[in-house]
Amino acid sequence: MVDPRYDIAFRLYPYERVADQAGPARRHPVVIVGGGPIGMATALDLGRRGTPVLVLDDHEGVGQGSRAICFAKRTLEIADRLGCGQVLRDKGVVWNVGKVFHGEEKVFEFNLLPEEGHANPAFINLQQPYLERFLVEAIRREQDEGAPIKIRGRNAVTAMEQRADHLLLEVETPDGPYQVEADWLVACDGARSPLRGMMGLGFEGRVFEDNFLIADVKMKADFPTERWFWFEPPFKDAGASALLHKQPDDIWRIDFQLGWNIDREKELKEENIRARVDAMLGPDVPYELEWTSIYTFQCRRMKQFRHGRVLFAGDAAHQVSPFGARGANSGIQDADNLAWKLDLVVRGLAPEALLDSYSEERSFGADENILNSTRATDFLTPKSEVSQLFRNAVLTLAREHAFARPLVNSGRLSVPCTYDGLPLNGPDALPGGPARSRVGAPCVDAPLGEGFLLSRLTGRFTLLAIGAPVPEMSEVEGITIESLHLDPKQDDPTGALRDRYLGEADKALYLIRPDQHVAARWASAEAEEVRAALQTAIAKGA
Repeated sequence: MVDPRYDIAFRLYPYERVADQAGPARRHPVVIVGGGPIGMATALDLGRRGTPVLVLDDHEGVGQGSRAICFAKRTLEIADRLGCGQVLRDKGVVWNVGKVFHGEEKVFEFNLLPEEGHANPAFINLQQPYLERFLVEAIRREQDEGAPIKIRGRNAVTAMEQRADHLLLEVETPDGPYQVEADWLVACDGARSPLRGMMGLGFEGRVFEDNFLIADVKMKADFPTERWFWFEPPFKDAGASALLHKQPDDIWRIDFQLGWNIDREKELKEENIRARVDAMLGPDVPYELEWTSIYTFQCRRMKQFRHGRVLFAGDAAHQVSPFGARGANSGIQDADNLAWKLDLVVRGLAPEALLDSYSEERSFGADENILNSTRATDFLTPKSEVSQLFRNAVLTLAREHAFARPLVNSGRLSVPCTYDGLPLNGPDALPGGPARSRVGAPCVDAPLGEGFLLSRLTGRFTLLAIGAPVPEMSEVEGITIESLHLDPKQDDPTGALRDRYLGEADKALYLIRPDQHVAARWASAEAEEVRAALQTAIAKGA
């Protein structure tokens, strides 16, 4: 029997008995364990590409509690490609501006997207259950169009056996156990990952000796739609720091930093939570407590994200502190990186070595996130008197002097990783080309005569020609290559395309990966040069 571990916010995939439960184990090209946002995004991407995928989740839908709420521009761009970006923006609370306070005084404010010409904002705030629901609804739409995606709720994987060319899974259901075979398995089963435990794999890093209280408060308030962060907040018993964020449905997220040696049971009593919230909002502000929790966070990751036929993604592979909104956003980038590679391997168009690049690139991204999260935490919670003096001196200087503001760290907010110097990168042969669109970087959006650039990149390898000729080629190694021709004089009404992709060059030819990262760029290139770069990008290079 599979007993629920938590309450359900949205029951999206109720348990149904399937024919597989009565017969011998059936083989599936890809099985995903875990139906959270990372698992569902991976399934949606694979299914849209035509690769059959089975999702096994031990619940029947999305758990209650807002959990992750800040979704970054890159996540929205990926969601656009997957067909659910607009519904996220429609429901979410859009924001670009943050303010930092020290006590009662504002230190400074910042704009995370000061330039024009992007289809998406820097961030939206949206409760995680909505993100998961919208991903499942997108999967249902794709299923209606024939996408080979299956979801089985209350199917808990209890054991796994690795065989020569596949995996054998033991699955528990309300009707008893059955077996499933998988050519490949993607473990998206969370920070406590039972699959990681079954395989005896490590999860190394640092546990931070601090506790934070989350209170989701429902109220009518006229606070602006911004991120407000306080060092040494002036509210009674607010702790060393506090954070205020607006969510949809008149819900406000409040975080209080409580310290290490606390009585968790006492702190979670409603009267004690209300005392802190009342001190922040004022005693006469009416509100309801929607959800509360206390968390102690860790910065950890697996040494490798690929272990034979098992690939780990999201919190199962890496964990960071919530400051900077790097957890779920990084996990969505894992899905974005993995799906196209796994699709090519399943279809026999790329070697299994391409999956090693998933581990290498996303480990690189995890290290970047862990470094930023660790630095933010150390600034938030100075570990010595000298560190405290330095931190407060920086905050004092930042009120008047712009040079000190980059030193203030209330959480470096999530940005996509650039895969500098990694093996899938081809030549960067565009003299004077902008650094922001260098090889390994995610493509920067730009307004065109009609629409935006990223909406024209459909998830396949694409040759982006800006005033440059395109070699006559429609496929390499059986892989389709699309071409996108842009004329700077006609397609670049604002000059943003030139600024972001040409720089000092007059023309450019970019090879863009399916996940919208730059694989190679030239002033111009022959077909053989493009072929060689694509072979490198699918791990067939020398």
